[in-house]
Amino acid sequence: MQVEILILDFGSQYTQLIARRLREEGIYSEIVPYFDGLKAAKEKKPKGIIFSGGPASVYEKDAYRVDKEIYELGLPILGICYGMQLITVDFGGEVVRADHHEYGKAELFIDEPHKLFDDVSNPTIVWMSHGDRVEKLAPGFKRIAHTSNAPYAAIVNEEKEIYAIQFHPEVTHSVEGQKILRNFARNVCGVTSKWDMAHFAKEQIKKIREQVGDNKVICALSGGVDSSVTAALLHEAIGDKLVPIFVDTGLLRKNEREQVEHAFKNVLHVPLITVDAREKFLSKLKGVVDPEEKRKIIGHTFIEVFDEEAKKHKDAKFLAQGTLYPDVIESVSVKGPSKTIKSHHNVGGLPDWMQFELIEPLRELFKDEVRKLGIELGLPSELVYRHPFPGPGLAIRIMGEVNEEDLNILREADAILIQELKAWGLYNDVWQAFAVLLNVRSVGVMGDNRTYDNTVAIRCVSSTDGMTATFSHLPHEFLERVSTRIINEVDGINRVVYDISSKPPATIEWE
Repeated sequence: MQVEILILDFGSQYTQLIARRLREEGIYSEIVPYFDGLKAAKEKKPKGIIFSGGPASVYEKDAYRVDKEIYELGLPILGICYGMQLITVDFGGEVVRADHHEYGKAELFIDEPHKLFDDVSNPTIVWMSHGDRVEKLAPGFKRIAHTSNAPYAAIVNEEKEIYAIQFHPEVTHSVEGQKILRNFARNVCGVTSKWDMAHFAKEQIKKIREQVGDNKVICALSGGVDSSVTAALLHEAIGDKLVPIFVDTGLLRKNEREQVEHAFKNVLHVPLITVDAREKFLSKLKGVVDPEEKRKIIGHTFIEVFDEEAKKHKDAKFLAQGTLYPDVIESVSVKGPSKTIKSHHNVGGLPDWMQFELIEPLRELFKDEVRKLGIELGLPSELVYRHPFPGPGLAIRIMGEVNEEDLNILREADAILIQELKAWGLYNDVWQAFAVLLNVRSVGVMGDNRTYDNTVAIRCVSSTDGMTATFSHLPHEFLERVSTRIINEVDGINRVVYDISSKPPATIEWE
């Protein structure tokens, strides 16, 4: 795929949103670490470059810098937040620590009409998140917008086509931020192409066929959206050279095994191998309470199971996984100096002893893009728009040790929540919904008897890509109905609470 806009990552938690917003406009973009910026720009030949924000100060000892040759490539550049401050210092301007940190919404006043601000209101609301600010412009730059606390909120060097803004246009709090990113790509950089999932599917199918040749590919199926779309894409590309394997880990939702088998065998007509590994997973998780250890055990056990099955398919050379962009970003800083949040079972490559080459065709996609790809490939909408489900399954929705009794309790509670969401017509309004077994006991009264039973937390969030999320504002009558059903129908639970935290600072999953 031709990269139209190259994004250099300086460690901002929002970097991935820049790529997302551009892709929503049909503009294909990729992210690379700031230290690979010059090399990547020469290789990928984009029409423009964006410097992301970052948590550091340009004056810190180990501040992230770029090779200044990147400014001589003749490509338009847009610096965001830290990117603006870096550009200012590199060209001889002055950046200082602001008297007041500017964090949150601010009114942006546009000082003069400019193609960067085509169709943008004046003033417009933008999102600020910075401690440093530009105090003195570098030679050749001029101001084109300001806020009450940032005299240089947007600047430009017209001769070199270098732009810089202090705010974050990529977050939804910047009301017209997407227009600004689109204007940079279309009006400044001259991007005219329109990228969509049809293009992506066509290119990936060609790439997979070239990579695989006459070999077979084992596909790790969890039954979720990501692995299902991966399997459908591979089946479209290589047909019966695909060996899809579904592992029943014992950590699945209620009736999930049956649903997956029906969808693949009867709806998609894709041959499916089911491996019953319930006992193996639960025995390895016995006594384990640390969430990171649970994730790693599950990941390693997955690989062991696939290795055992692979020995039955001597001509299988590749292993396919439904790894997504947010999985990669949250697990390890492969794109730049972003902070590791948590590990994911399917990220980080394969162990040396496993004789497979890895295929991850969705690795650069966000969840909403995967759903669009699934529809493009002809998958049933009820499968494509199913709520996300984590690879480690219910193990990370049980606080503490995982055992069969707690899994059964959680399955029943979770099933009731999903049933009621669908009955109330709320399922498609929620990005992800699930129950969490807290393993916290409290006193209750049922009939004339005292109880001392478990607490379940209900987690329902609204999001577009899983990178950020807010708790879903669901009707109190709905929550009451869910709570009443769970307490009355699931033995071992006498209290239900609703999680009203957002991401950040919380993650969507509890572990």
